[in-house]
Amino acid sequence: MAIPVVLMGLGAIGRAVARAVLTKPELEVVAALELSPERVGKKLSEVLDMPAPDLVITSDVAAALKKAQGGVMVHATGSRLDAVEGELAQALSAGLCVASTCEELAYPWLRHPEIAERLDRIAQKRKVALLGTGVNPGFVLDRLPATLGAVTGPVRMVRAERVVDARTRRGQLQRKVGAGLNEEEFDRGVDDGTVGHVGLMESAALAALGVGLEVDEVDESIDPVESDEDQVGEGGLQVPRGGITGVKQVARAFHDQKVVAELTLIIALGAVNPHDEIELVGDPNIKVVIPGGVPGDKATAWAVAHAAPLLPGAEPGLISVLDLPAGR
Repeated sequence: MAIPVVLMGLGAIGRAVARAVLTKPELEVVAALELSPERVGKKLSEVLDMPAPDLVITSDVAAALKKAQGGVMVHATGSRLDAVEGELAQALSAGLCVASTCEELAYPWLRHPEIAERLDRIAQKRKVALLGTGVNPGFVLDRLPATLGAVTGPVRMVRAERVVDARTRRGQLQRKVGAGLNEEEFDRGVDDGTVGHVGLMESAALAALGVGLEVDEVDESIDPVESDEDQVGEGGLQVPRGGITGVKQVARAFHDQKVVAELTLIIALGAVNPHDEIELVGDPNIKVVIPGGVPGDKATAWAVAHAAPLLPGAEPGLISVLDLPAGR
């Protein structure tokens, strides 16, 4: 019998997740939720531009959750945990497991321990599982290092780098990494949280914990990337030579004042040599390089879709990708 699924959030990532979920025979989409007025009232197939169950997208959360009793909510509405806590809590309280793309939910004990405790308490009481997953955080810079750690001895440090050419990504991400801003605008965006990738600090903590290292604290730096030549982004965005084309972020996890994980993320228009590189410094050293890198949006969609069927059988409570079984 298929697991009932309610979709929540049908923006660019939410639609990608929904399309992936619809290919999984063990999942059955029974409701689609959207808080954005322009999609409410439309048929799901129309919004996804593909064959889909004959469902009309609704904003009635309680009614949608009721249809998926005992199933899973696939959640894709925001990156910040404090902004989506209510949505997650409502689904958990209704007896649904939740697989979410919320980046801060990947390891919420880092920045939001009180929210993490509240959500875990609800999930434990209702005997359901709550998971934050995706490609970054969720796989490349955290679960993948943990997987590599299964074939080595003691690891002293995790070092990883992800380079993404933002020209291949949607316009929303190009704006999120500050492409086209001046220095003052960039700095202001970093300060107010509108510029920069969310989730790198969470990945640093997970990367270290996943290979058996302890973590006392995590810090992060966010700097602009300036172009050596003119660049063009989505929607006619023009960035002249010397202009800001994206971000370079570095997150470091520490134990006993020593760096146990160092993750570097570069997302910029025209970034040279896109790739993912994971290195475990230990016995023996292991280094894996993925030329071109793991495709972000598609990989996030599949990460959520593959995780959703696992949640009803998972340990109740707030879990991380490190708690998932290997494979699908």
